[in-house]
Formats: sequence, structure tokens, C-alpha cells
Amino acid sequence: MNTAEILQDGFGRVVESVERTLDGLDEVQLTHRPTADANSIAWLVWHLTRVQDDHLAAAFDVEQVYTTQGFAQQFGECFDHDPSDTGYGHDSQQVAAVRAPAELLQEYLGAVHAQTVALVADVSGDDLDRVVDERWDPPVTLGVRLVSVLDDDLEHAGQAAYLRGIVPA
Repeated sequence: MNTAEILQDGFGRVVESVERTLDGLDEVQLTHRPTADANSIAWLVWHLTRVQDDHLAAAFDVEQVYTTQGFAQQFGECFDHDPSDTGYGHDSQQVAAVRAPAELLQEYLGAVHAQTVALVADVSGDDLDRVVDERWDPPVTLGVRLVSVLDDDLEHAGQAAYLRGIVPA
């Protein structure tokens, strides 16, 4: 396997996990929170997709799927939010506000995944050292950003899968 194939496989695993989690869930189940401050499946999936979309678009200097393919507007019909919001730092009320059908969550993830696969298709080991964010010390390289996003996505996908197991039928 080369670098691009490893990255594509990793991001593909996020999609597979989320698809299994979302399968057959209704809005009540998607927004169920076992405690008042817990995240819901809907929030976790929306957030992990927003972070992947936002961070990879910035790293590769392309537009986000969220705005270019109309997802900001579609999600805006489900809950009130700023289209630049990724969910980072959301409080309990903001988490509770995230409501969307499984089909929309899955469609958005699929579109982001398609862009991700295209963006990483030509990434080589040498590309991983390119600095993509100088706001940090040390500056963030493409390799660090890709692993960070993949780690965050898989962690949230696992949390959503866990919630799926305890959500009332």
C-alpha cells in the first residue's frame, strides 16, 4: 500500500462505521442523549463530517463541500447555525439543537468522503511534511492534520456506535 491508499482506507472505515450506526434510525433515536450533557448520534456524525470537510478543505486549499454542494442550506432547514460552525466547543444547548435525518447526515458524509478520497489520491510520503497550519507551535504538517482528523473521526464514529447500542428502540 502507498500513502494515498492507506489514507483512503482509513477514511473509508469512518464511512463504514457511520453507515452501520445510522442504518434504520429515526430522528428520536438520532437525537437521544443518555444524559443532559451527552452528545447525540446526530451531533457526533454532523460534527465529525464538518471537521473532516473544514480541515481537509483548508489543508488542500479547496472549498468546503458544506457550502459548495448546498449542505449548509439543507442543514439550516433542520437547525439554526452558522455555516462556518463545525461543532467545536458546542455547549449542551447547541448539541441538542442539531437535528437532521439519517439520510442527510449520510449524504453529507458521502460527499465529504468523495472529496477526501480525491484530495488524498495523489498524496505521497513527501507531501506529509508540507506545513498546512502555521497558527500552532510547532506548525501543523499535512501528515499531522490528516492523522488528527482521522483520529477525531474514528473516535466520534465509535462514540456514535456506542450510543446506537443504548438508544431506546
